[in-house]
Amino acid sequence: MNIQAQAPVLIIIIPLLASLINILIGTWRRDLCYPFALIVLGSCLLLAFNIMDTVINTGTIHYRIGGWAPPWGIEYVIDHLNAFIAVIVTSMSFIVSVYSRRSIEKELRASKIPYFYTLYILLTTGLLGITVTGDVFNIYVFLEITSLAGYALIAIGDEKAPMASFNYVVMGTIGACFYLLGVGYLYIMTGSLNIADLQRLLPDLYGSTVILVAFAFFLIGVSIKIAFFPLHTWLPDAYTHAPSAVSAVVASTMTKVGAYVMIRITFTVFEPRFSSEIIPMTSILGWSSVLAIISGSVLALAQTDFKRTLSYILIAEVGYIVIGLSVGNRAGFTGSVLHILNDAFMVACLFMVAGAVVYKKGSRNIDAFTGLNKRMPFTMAAFGIAAISMIGVPPTAGFFSKWYLVLGTIEAGQWVFASALLFSSLINAVIFVRILEKVYFNGENVSIPQSRDEVPLSMLFPVIFMGAGILVLGLYSGDIISSVIQHTVPKGF
Repeated sequence: MNIQAQAPVLIIIIPLLASLINILIGTWRRDLCYPFALIVLGSCLLLAFNIMDTVINTGTIHYRIGGWAPPWGIEYVIDHLNAFIAVIVTSMSFIVSVYSRRSIEKELRASKIPYFYTLYILLTTGLLGITVTGDVFNIYVFLEITSLAGYALIAIGDEKAPMASFNYVVMGTIGACFYLLGVGYLYIMTGSLNIADLQRLLPDLYGSTVILVAFAFFLIGVSIKIAFFPLHTWLPDAYTHAPSAVSAVVASTMTKVGAYVMIRITFTVFEPRFSSEIIPMTSILGWSSVLAIISGSVLALAQTDFKRTLSYILIAEVGYIVIGLSVGNRAGFTGSVLHILNDAFMVACLFMVAGAVVYKKGSRNIDAFTGLNKRMPFTMAAFGIAAISMIGVPPTAGFFSKWYLVLGTIEAGQWVFASALLFSSLINAVIFVRILEKVYFNGENVSIPQSRDEVPLSMLFPVIFMGAGILVLGLYSGDIISSVIQHTVPKGF
């Protein structure tokens, strides 16, 4: 079998079957679930890089399921954009899975571990399915697989997690219904579900009220899924009370894949001019992003629970991504796509640091960071890198995506948007400098052991890797843009 030719379908089939096999392994040898998950997710990571290499060298991949030609058959279509997202999803899933073993052993009962890794692999399967499919209904199917796995993973957290997961179920179901209604309306009007076919058929129907309603339903549904303001209320509790490894993987992947779906619907299924000229949707998204950035940043400033602080910062970060899409120019779009990558690394690193502090201190409170530079120097070094990247200090990755976002807003003449971005960076500086002060300068004022007491290596190496990755991504931002991201910019930008 030619693995390279079959990679688009293997990247779905392998984790899907593995999620079923894992639960059987868990009933026999619970300790094998972790290495089995690493092998599966590592294989997906290699396949994702193989797909990215193929797209860069030969162009868009078209894979027809069962040999049936679209629009009657289901087709996987992978271009620079979703190949890029697939690499992000598999990278985050694999790195966090390496980190997860000791963290999960600390936070969960041993009997739940096989179920955790089964759901974890299934979550990755759903995210990759959303990414590679070229069919709007298939996106819905994989979106529900992802959501169901996410609900269960969040529910196995602390004592408040079941209620947080229930709220997520309610909001997620509403979002899925909106998305499915949008799919139904498009099918009624076009008789097709294939993205390329819809792209061809829809321009003649842009004046239809049904198409306008379908587009609105799509955006509302996706906005709920990515916790875009003001539809964000489910996220802080869900990500705060979930197990640390779950918070790290869902924060770094689910909102990013949701942002990808928004890009695909807004700029591929529909032409860019539809949301900017025919209806003022980009303007609505832009001003909603400003509110998301300001409210998320201010609410983060008011928290004492570190994971909850990160959850509100993530709401602001979603606003960053959407604001770049709303300005309708190359610089803004480049900043948004680059920020999807950078933010995945930053939030994964920060949530893993939170898990490391919980592992050692048993607390999520910001005060637990006091004096940790002496006990956990490598973990805190990675935290410092991620923190200054969140602020936007060069040469970290966060600076470069924020730079493009600010350039895009200025180019569009949206000075309020640019001001919101700068305001958020200022608030982030206040938040993280306050914590860094506790880490590095308040240790002498408290009675704590001064000997080094890092987390186990299986947790420490992923944290250090993510911190180093933030620096590397910053240094190679130009290469990433020139080799991949420039090819994702829609025509007309």
